[in-house]
Amino acid sequence: MDPIQRIGSREVYRNSWMTVREDSIRRPDGSEGIYGVIDKPTYALVIPMDGERLCLVQQFRYPIGLRRWEFPQGTAPEREDQDPAELAARELREETGLSAGSMTGIGRLDVAPGMSSQRGWVFLATDLTHGEPERELEEQDMTMAWFERAEVEKMMAGGEISDAQSMAAYLLLQLHERP
Repeated sequence: MDPIQRIGSREVYRNSWMTVREDSIRRPDGSEGIYGVIDKPTYALVIPMDGERLCLVQQFRYPIGLRRWEFPQGTAPEREDQDPAELAARELREETGLSAGSMTGIGRLDVAPGMSSQRGWVFLATDLTHGEPERELEEQDMTMAWFERAEVEKMMAGGEISDAQSMAAYLLLQLHERP
């Protein structure tokens, strides 16, 4: 049994990418309250790796008002039931033009479990073939570049890469590589 029981729910906002709801809850001690939840579809994050080089994409992130480097990642609201590996391959091709000969699942991430139900899958893409990106309209300012691992770590330490999912995915990569 969940320690917090939902006793009611109302939708506050919806678009094709997200739903915001307000749940009425009952805590274990019997007291009642509300909980705001952002529901978003499952996403896939891909770490494209060629030897010791990693591919990152950079784009303007409207909510924080900054351009940020991150690993290719995204969701497909119109394909909520899509296999995560297929979603990962789609995102990789769409954002970078790369196709992977090998796509290995290396972990799962919860985006912000204190406020969002969104969960993600992390994949390592290797044996890469280059092609043209197939970016969505929202990604028209996106660029991509290859970086040595030491440079990626320096960018993370210096705040140039601050995307929490990318940083957590990099840790999953390191754990995956351990003997």
